[in-house]
Amino acid sequence: MQEVKAKAEERMKKSLGALGDDFNLLRTGRASAALFDKVRVEYYGTPTPLNQLANISIPEARLIVIQPFDRSSIGDIEKAILSSELGLNPSNDGKVIRISIPPLNEERRKELVKQAKSLSENARVSVRNIRRDTNDQIKNGDFTEDEQKKGADDVQKLTDKYVDKIGEALKAKEKEIMEV
Repeated sequence: MQEVKAKAEERMKKSLGALGDDFNLLRTGRASAALFDKVRVEYYGTPTPLNQLANISIPEARLIVIQPFDRSSIGDIEKAILSSELGLNPSNDGKVIRISIPPLNEERRKELVKQAKSLSENARVSVRNIRRDTNDQIKNGDFTEDEQKKGADDVQKLTDKYVDKIGEALKAKEKEIMEV
């Protein structure tokens, strides 16, 4: 029984972690190196993560500086950023790429909050699916009726705990998005 519950908790932690990763990709008007986690640069014919080709630094709250390890790749990095759907305009001086993060308008902030709510709802659904799968495992397992009842109660408490954590993460992200 403990093993089944431990697996369920591990899966719920992964759902919460995935939500955190998704939240990092939402552009909030503040510079963040995590914006570029999914950006791949065509480097010698191989799609390579940007953070493996360059040093990404944040010298100011709204400025990102990307310094490639190999200067010949600067054009490819710029092209990858432009085609990444991040809506950023890099400027290249031959040595480094500078990206100024524009402040978000009210309409865009509301869109981002909607996206965050959608992502958090997907995480809640994932946690509830894990609860259902775990309850099925308990029902179909070799447990007594009392053990099944206690197991289902424990899984429900675990589910409530992770749904609450998802709610807290959403509140924090909404606050971050809406601050001017």
